[in-house]
Amino acid sequence: MSPGLIIVFILVYFALLLGIAWITSRKSNADSYFTGNKASPWLIVAFGMIGDSLSGVTYISVPGKVGKENFSYMQLVLGYFVGYLIISHILLPIYYRMNLVSIYSYLETRFGRITQKTGASFFILSRTLGAAARLYLAAGVIQAFVFDRIQEFHVPFWLSVTIIIALMLLYTYRGGIKTLVWTDSLQSLFLVLGVIFSIAAISSSLDISLFETIGLVADSQYTETFFWDPMKTTFFPKQFLGGVFIAVAMTGLDQNMMQKNLSCKSLPEAQKNIFWFSVVMLLVNLFFLSLGALLQIYYTKKLFLIR
Repeated sequence: MSPGLIIVFILVYFALLLGIAWITSRKSNADSYFTGNKASPWLIVAFGMIGDSLSGVTYISVPGKVGKENFSYMQLVLGYFVGYLIISHILLPIYYRMNLVSIYSYLETRFGRITQKTGASFFILSRTLGAAARLYLAAGVIQAFVFDRIQEFHVPFWLSVTIIIALMLLYTYRGGIKTLVWTDSLQSLFLVLGVIFSIAAISSSLDISLFETIGLVADSQYTETFFWDPMKTTFFPKQFLGGVFIAVAMTGLDQNMMQKNLSCKSLPEAQKNIFWFSVVMLLVNLFFLSLGALLQIYYTKKLFLIR
């Protein structure tokens, strides 16, 4: 794909985000900014959380691990599922009972203001570092495959990053959580379509159908999922329990993730949102692992043909 066409796709994508921001920010107030007027559809919230949990890092790290660790990452994802159940049945009832806007208000009520400020500070620190790392990776890919290949423009890395940040600020500045619920859903759609189209492209290159692709992945050496050697990092209890704690910490105790859930109309809808989000996360991660297996198979076959 040519760099110019990639730029067109990026511009169309941001235009869609800005369009959604303009529609959702009309007649917005403080309540819509922080809680979405408690009117966010649970299905949209659930789908949008996928884009908040995944990123460009997922496209590189999860498929990339398949060559060495097979489908062991699914052990972690299964732990996520249990962690989300804990969030749904323990944390969300507390948040809704206290009618919280910020989940760290609970820390103030339970342990005092110092604890509340400490928790909020760690959230800001972790989000800043995490977002910076994800932005750096995504911007680096765009720089390498787009701007560095268009020599006549000479767009430096710092400028491309600045433009991306400015565009993100534009579509989040006015609408707050009411806008993010819908823009995150759009991002989730493109993330999921991206991995599906990648699988389809590799299948086409291998000249096989969708059903043949499923069989090829299922019969490959890469689909081993459960590992029982306690001396390795892929040991099932380590991965599973790690997934439980990661889900609770990175979702249930994260203001950004929970604020979307608190914008649902009621506790039952928020719980329904978390359940279906956890189911979809299982399926999406299975797609990413299948993509990793296909990449390994594709590389092996192409390497064999070259030799």
